[in-house]
Amino acid sequence: MSAPYRITPVFTEQTLPAALRQRHDTRAGVWGLIRVLSGELLLTRLDPPAEEYLRPGRPGIIAPQEPHFVTPLGPMTMRIEFHHQQSDQDLGD
Repeated sequence: MSAPYRITPVFTEQTLPAALRQRHDTRAGVWGLIRVLSGELLLTRLDPPAEEYLRPGRPGIIAPQEPHFVTPLGPMTMRIEFHHQQSDQDLGD
């Protein structure tokens, strides 16, 4: 990925905004990179339907305008990086 142009604060299972727990998507031209710092998070993609378990070292990549939501699976911390483009470089932590 390119260098992020914005990074969210670190969220916990208690502070994760309701908007991220419900269907939402990124804007046109914006890639999201969900980095789990501790614990585990379920990423649910809606079109096409798919589920992915995210954990440290296994981030989730969200394509522009891809509908999705996340669900904490117990105690966790995570943040989201926003990028203008995607590349094939290693995305591990």
